[in-house]
Amino acid sequence: MPELPEIETIRRGLAPLLTGRRLVEVTVRERRLREAIRPRDLDRLLGATVLGIRRRSKYLLVDTSTGLTLLVHLGMTGQLWVADAGRPARPHEHVVITLDDGRELRFADARRFGLLRVLKSDAIEHDPRLRGLGPEPLGGGVTGETLFRATRGRRKPVKNFLMDTRSIAGIGNIYACEALHRAALNPKRSAGRIARGGWDRLSAALTEVLEEAIRAGGTTLRDFLNAEGDAGYFAISLRVYDRAGKPCGRCGAAIRRVVQAGRGTFYCPRCQR
Repeated sequence: MPELPEIETIRRGLAPLLTGRRLVEVTVRERRLREAIRPRDLDRLLGATVLGIRRRSKYLLVDTSTGLTLLVHLGMTGQLWVADAGRPARPHEHVVITLDDGRELRFADARRFGLLRVLKSDAIEHDPRLRGLGPEPLGGGVTGETLFRATRGRRKPVKNFLMDTRSIAGIGNIYACEALHRAALNPKRSAGRIARGGWDRLSAALTEVLEEAIRAGGTTLRDFLNAEGDAGYFAISLRVYDRAGKPCGRCGAAIRRVVQAGRGTFYCPRCQR
């Protein structure tokens, strides 16, 4: 599933391609996504000019001049990019929005777990999908101090805490594993038992690994494309994720895999006691 760095990479790529462009036509080829697309809903965007594109957790928010915002979630296999009008369609292209410069914003999703909704811009934070999300890990609201305070008395494993969007918005499985390894914290340790120094290390590691991934263009996953339709390439920098049985680059011990809350967790049993 695309995670925060992949979504941020797409946002940064789309921003200069969409900002200032007017939306002139919407074509819906497949309505059956996670929630059925309502073509008339998307038609409300016609004639609007894109003011900018934001990210909240793993959602993309395309703000327009008419006070409406297009909310996009890529689900597991969603792709969103800008292409020339004459470029052949990719498989599973479900929605095409034509821009006033002749190019097209295209949305494809093989498994159809993605989402497109038109919302009022001034009420976006009250939408059930966004309401209750925790602070952004790169927005300055997540520090060692705030994490330390939020976890006093919490028995939940730290990996599960990081994956809870009510705690922090958008930390995905890959980056939770990578940050815990860099901070030398065992993913199974109770969040409430981690001292302030451990949270300082983890806060710094989260920022470091997410910013590295964004600079690299996101992690290469089977279905991930950036705004230009190219794959990310951060996977070469992964230290523990999907490396079960391989040696830890820090100490040489074999990386282990366990399942936590239905997700695979990768860690070094020696570095992360």
